[in-house]
Formats: sequence, C-alpha cells, structure tokens
Amino acid sequence: MNDFTQLNKQYIGGEWKDGRGQKILTDKNPYNGESITEFRIANLQDIDEAYQAAARAKEEWDKVNPFTKRSILEQAIAYIEQHEKEMTEIIIDELGGTRLKAAFEIGLVKDIIREAATFPLRMEGKILPSPVDGKENRLYRLPVGVVGVISPFNFPFYLSMKSVAPALGAGNGVVLKPHEDTPITGGTLIAKIFEEAGIPKGLLNVVVTEISEIGDTFVEHPIPRVISFTGSTQVGSRIGQLAAKHFKKAALELGGNSALIVLEDADIDYAVNAAVFSRFTHQGQVCMSANRVIVHHDVYDEFVTKYVNKVSALKCGNPREADTIIGPLINERQVQNLIATVEEGVREGATPLLRGDVHGNVVEPIVLADVTTDMAVAKRELFGPAVCIMKFSTEEEAIRIANDTPFGLSGAVHTANLERGAEFAKKVYTGMIHVNDGTINDEPLVAFGGEKNSGLGRLNGPWSLEEFTTLKWISIQHTPRQFPY
Repeated sequence: MNDFTQLNKQYIGGEWKDGRGQKILTDKNPYNGESITEFRIANLQDIDEAYQAAARAKEEWDKVNPFTKRSILEQAIAYIEQHEKEMTEIIIDELGGTRLKAAFEIGLVKDIIREAATFPLRMEGKILPSPVDGKENRLYRLPVGVVGVISPFNFPFYLSMKSVAPALGAGNGVVLKPHEDTPITGGTLIAKIFEEAGIPKGLLNVVVTEISEIGDTFVEHPIPRVISFTGSTQVGSRIGQLAAKHFKKAALELGGNSALIVLEDADIDYAVNAAVFSRFTHQGQVCMSANRVIVHHDVYDEFVTKYVNKVSALKCGNPREADTIIGPLINERQVQNLIATVEEGVREGATPLLRGDVHGNVVEPIVLADVTTDMAVAKRELFGPAVCIMKFSTEEEAIRIANDTPFGLSGAVHTANLERGAEFAKKVYTGMIHVNDGTINDEPLVAFGGEKNSGLGRLNGPWSLEEFTTLKWISIQHTPRQFPY
C-alpha cells in the first residue's frame, strides 16, 4: 500500500485529525472505481480553526531568518525527490494520471518550489525621494497575512503548489482546500511535504470538505486577505464577487477554449504532433488544451488525415501501463458532460471523423470536423479527449475564429515564418500564445494567466510575489515640517 493513502486526515494547526463534519468522503480511483481511502470532512469550526492557526503561525514565520526560510523550502524539494516513486503512484491512482503525466506534474512542482524558495530573499523595499524637505520615504514589501487556496482536480499537486509555495515563500500563512476528488494529491500530500520540510506548526493547513458543508465560508472568513482559486469560470466568477464584497484580492485562474492555428506554410508533421499533444495530454483535462484546431484550407486535408491517424494510435485505458496516453476522466459526471456536448455538436452539424467508445470513465478520442463558431463544441471548454477542427481561408478569418470565444487563456500558431507567427500571435486576444509549439506551457519565471473569462491576475515569478504581498509606506520626517496652520 502507498503510504500516502494514510494521509486521510485534516491537517490543522500542525496536527492530523478527523474533521468535525458528519459526512464521510470516499476518495475513489477513477479508473477502476476502487476506494483509495476515506475522509471525515471538515466543518465550519474546522475552517475557522485552520485560519486562526495560520494567522498565529504567520507571526512566528515573520521571525524566521529569510535564509532559513529558503532552506526550509529547499527541504521540501528534497523530500519530493526522495519520494517521487510513491508520488507517481498516488497521481496515477487518485486522478487517473498516466506515468508520463505524473512525471510532468512532479517536475513542475519542483520548479515552482525552487522559484518560491527565492522569495524570502526578494522581499525588497525602497527608499523614495519626497517633495517635502527633510522627509525620508520608505516602502516595505510585506506578506498579506493569510492566503486561502482552492485547487482543482486535473493537476492538483501542481496547481495547489503553484499558490501554496509562493505564498509561504512570501511570508504568509496558508489554508488549502483541495478538490474533493483529489484530497491527497492536491492537499494532504502537500501538508506532509512541508511538515517534513520543517515549517512552523499551523503555517500551512489543509481542509478536506465540500461546499454543501461549509458554503461560502472559506472565501468570506475575515482572516484571509487573498483567495487564490483555480477551476471553472462559473465558480471563479462567484469567488471573485465574494472576495470583492469583502475587500479581498482574488487571483483567478479559470477555464479556457484555446485555439491552435496552422497556417499554410507550417511544417504539417510537426504541427500535427504539437496539436495532438495540446489536446490529449491528461485526457484533455488541462485548462490550456487546444479545444479548437484551426487549419488553412490549402493544408487542411493533409493535416486532418495525419492528425486522425496519429490520434487513432494513442493507447487508451489503464494509466498504470507505461505506454498509456489516455486514461480515465476524473468521474462519471465529467464523462456525461463531455458526451452530451459532443452529441449536441453532432446534431448541430459537426462531422465525427473519429469517435471512440466509452469504457467506464475512459473516453476514447473524439475528433469533430466541419465545426463552426456557433456550435456548442466550439463555444464550451471540452474538458476531455475531444477536439474541434475548423477551416479558414485568410489570416483575418483565422484571427476572427480564434477570438470568437469568451475565453482567453492560451493558444498556438504554426508557420515557417517566425516573425509572421509573432505578429499573428499579437492579434489573438489571450493571456499566452506560443509560436511553433503546443498550447500547454507553464514555466516558473514567466507570467501565467488569462484574459476575459479565463481569469484575473498572473502567477509565477515576480507576479506571484505581487499577488501574495502588499506594500506599506512609512515616512520619517527628519526635520520639523512647516504646516500651513
């Protein structure tokens, strides 16, 4: 048995204990439906206790030398490296990730902690000039205090850590609420890592619960000053409104409907590889996935033939098998939502070039052609292994199609002319877009975030430092000032 399956408790105030809620949450393997473990969920009292603990521990964290803080965060990386095999297994079992996906996710986690480990040494202030004689202006960068983090089920280890590690590195206390489908990988595993690294007790708390139990309390509690949420646009909109109501800052990384555009001069074989990777990585359960592949009519037939051939060869099924590319979706509800959207698209006129079977939560690839911008499959985020292929004749038409969505997270464009690609990319209204690459990219030093309904704010590098800190102006009047009265 994987030792991490024993992490089935709340982690509050540095202690592992059952929640006070009445409900038992069963953590299931999405591939075979087997129970991994069970949690007694947290209730409102647990949420309050977690936030209170984070606030107290933050005062202790303030007194720790920045170089010591850096060392503690580096110890977290060392713990991960010592337990990568077990972490790979829990990613496979709890969220149906393939071995390839697990390696990718663990690598991202280590990279973001390495960046966060520099934050204690980057809490820099400034001395600024003043128009008032004898005045010294000091500007201090300070932690916001306590950060609440809500993470999703698709990349739970990384998307939790992406906020947790920088928030800790910037000097904050943290309360993390993982998705109920991935409470270990997105929650208690992270608590274990930082417990072993040596952070003060209570600085990081993990509460496993459900909205039916706690309502909006996680966001509305008076202690957290920043709420970092990754998940659906619908839920993100509500969290943003609640945060604004209580004068909190919300960092929102939300859904996407990314386009990968293939211009007529592109390297077709390379573009096919990038497009397949961009759609079918982790069964398409990636916010940056290329939902829409938009291809110039001159190369459309060649691209589609090669694309369908490559997708047809992807192995589907058991994520424990090393060569599996497409494993299960996280739960039956996600399967049903995807199939319903695909069926609606077919009724609207989309042509299924490839439509595999459904085995439990494993959905074999679906490739839809003749898709237009008014169809459901083009408008919605397809959070699964289904893709829309669309045709265009001019660059202006391609840009119009790419921008005809309320989302704006990622994208890609393929062309032999790199500067043409860069100019094209500037015209696509999205937070991130890549020339001659896939739509799925995330790096620890580069601003990550979306436009429109894909979110607010940016994470990674100095942008995470901005999200989880505030500025305080302290002025010192060295000589008496002349007041007007």
